[in-house]
Amino acid sequence: MSAGPRPVRAPRGTQLSCRGWPQEAALRMLMNNLDPDVAEHPDALVVYGGTGRAARSWDAFDAIVASLRQLHDDETLLVQSGKPVGVFRTHEWSPRVLIANSNLVPEWATWDEFRRLEAEGLTMYGQMTAGSWIYIGTQGIVQGTYECFAEIARRNHGGSLAGTISLTAGLGGMGGAQPLAVTLNGGVALCVEVDQAAIERRLRTRYLDELADDLDDAVARCLAAKSDRRALSVGLRANAADVLPALLDAGFPADIVTDQTSAHDPLNGYVPNTLTLEEAARLRADDPVQYIERARRAIAAHCAAMVGFMDAGAEVFDYGNSLRAEARLGGFERAFDYPGFVPAYVRPLFCEGKGPFRWVALSGDPADIAATDRAALEEFPDDEPLHRWIRAAGERIAFQGLPARICWLGYGERARLGLRFNRMVASGELKAPIVIGRDHLDSGSVASPYRETEAMADGSDAIADWPLLNALVNTAAGASWVSIHHGGGVGIGRSIHAGMVCVADGSVLAAQKLERVLTTDPGMGVIRHADAGYERSTEVARERGVRIPMAST
Repeated sequence: MSAGPRPVRAPRGTQLSCRGWPQEAALRMLMNNLDPDVAEHPDALVVYGGTGRAARSWDAFDAIVASLRQLHDDETLLVQSGKPVGVFRTHEWSPRVLIANSNLVPEWATWDEFRRLEAEGLTMYGQMTAGSWIYIGTQGIVQGTYECFAEIARRNHGGSLAGTISLTAGLGGMGGAQPLAVTLNGGVALCVEVDQAAIERRLRTRYLDELADDLDDAVARCLAAKSDRRALSVGLRANAADVLPALLDAGFPADIVTDQTSAHDPLNGYVPNTLTLEEAARLRADDPVQYIERARRAIAAHCAAMVGFMDAGAEVFDYGNSLRAEARLGGFERAFDYPGFVPAYVRPLFCEGKGPFRWVALSGDPADIAATDRAALEEFPDDEPLHRWIRAAGERIAFQGLPARICWLGYGERARLGLRFNRMVASGELKAPIVIGRDHLDSGSVASPYRETEAMADGSDAIADWPLLNALVNTAAGASWVSIHHGGGVGIGRSIHAGMVCVADGSVLAAQKLERVLTTDPGMGVIRHADAGYERSTEVARERGVRIPMAST
């Protein structure tokens, strides 16, 4: 039987506790997800995003660990919503782990049905990188957030956010990236958060600069920094449903407004205004129906204020957390008047197969990440945005758990850097293998009409074949573990998405797998967008040799 909640920390160094490095990598990344320095609520197995878990229960966690330690190099472990359910003999090119989380038959794909099944111990919410064991702390989303704000700066502010104020809410595992993303672009960020512990965590890890005493103090700090064109992030403990309408009424000069609360889950991810955290916890347990109704009313007020800022001239966008969808359910009819961040800023990158490429040093030694940072700069000497990001990340990013890095790379670039890392492991330049993965938020791995596939050129927003094909081709190409999830990012019923992870252990076999998987994975983004009619994707396919049958439509 499981011992229940206990501190979990991934092993470091070169000592194996499993039969091979792919199994060891899966074990360490599962444990890293639950490191107290990484997970939001590790005792409950919750990594981030409301209730995104790494395992269904502590018994299941222990069984996964035991299975990984016994797993042979020609076997595959199957994990069903956070519980190990079988081991089959496959072959050395197969993934060592296949994961499926939260997947429900469409007619039953509702929060109510999911929660009923979850309460019976039959499923869990895997979010994106929680249940696929490749979460790397707040850093995992910070560059994507940085890229969004950088694009706004390029389009509207001469390349820098200096002299601007960004207003947002949420400082959890995802939202905590926002203040640093804004200040790295030179701007001022006012970040509203209901949970003092979340604010203190972002202050401790240097994602957030300061904590205001109250709303007036927060406004004064932001206005002073804006006037001085000084980068600054300010946290305010308050409820966004109260603060944003008040700031709108007061004429607060927000240039950019967004949100990263966990509004995708109105029961567990959003606190209704007028309730303290303690009162919210009691109501959530005693009357979840009333809680959701009150949360949606608060979300509607929050969203209405964002639309008000848009009407007043601010740049307003949704960061893919279903705030707009929940606001509409809360009675606000104009919820979708502002766009999601993907069609607004990121889709041109997706058309090139460009997206989040992350890696983790299994040695636990930050020097290995410093070495890989140098390698990335050497491999792409002319990529100025990449150089700016890597330098800034090296100076400002505080590691959580195992040292890690993320950057955005496109088709051809990912395979090139992955093979470089594998050679570095083989030569001893790196002390131990490197885990290479990505967020599920990528160019060819998600069907999410409120986020990654919002407003597709051909209207194919809800077609979910693409993430399934992504998982299948990455399995065929030799990924170390592959996952298919439902509901991550935007909530149950609103997305299907896939993840993959590869291990660079310095071997010839690893190099062969890396070359294939890190080509097929971003290649899915190219063909998905080419099929949807994006000319840039068609050009990329032609330029870089991605084979697309002519009669695809």
